[in-house]
Amino acid sequence: MNTKLVIDIARELVANDKGLLAIDESNPTCNKRFAKLGIPQTVEARRDYRELIVTTPGLGECISATAPPAEMNTTSQWKRHEKSPSHGHC
Repeated sequence: MNTKLVIDIARELVANDKGLLAIDESNPTCNKRFAKLGIPQTVEARRDYRELIVTTPGLGECISATAPPAEMNTTSQWKRHEKSPSHGHC
């Protein structure tokens, strides 16, 4: 592992008082939250929830990147927003 590269990336992620937004909670955790609110516990509902977060206007002013769950890396809906201004580069 290239320690200098990791340090450089970490510094870039927190530059200008920004940070990384982790939206990678497990499906069981997300489903538990949804169940309490009467939201369907489906891939589509979880995707819509996460998409709502990453498409929030102005989000890119506060965060430098998002850490999506593996489930989102394979859905076309997520890929549609990979290059949006509110979505980071991770």
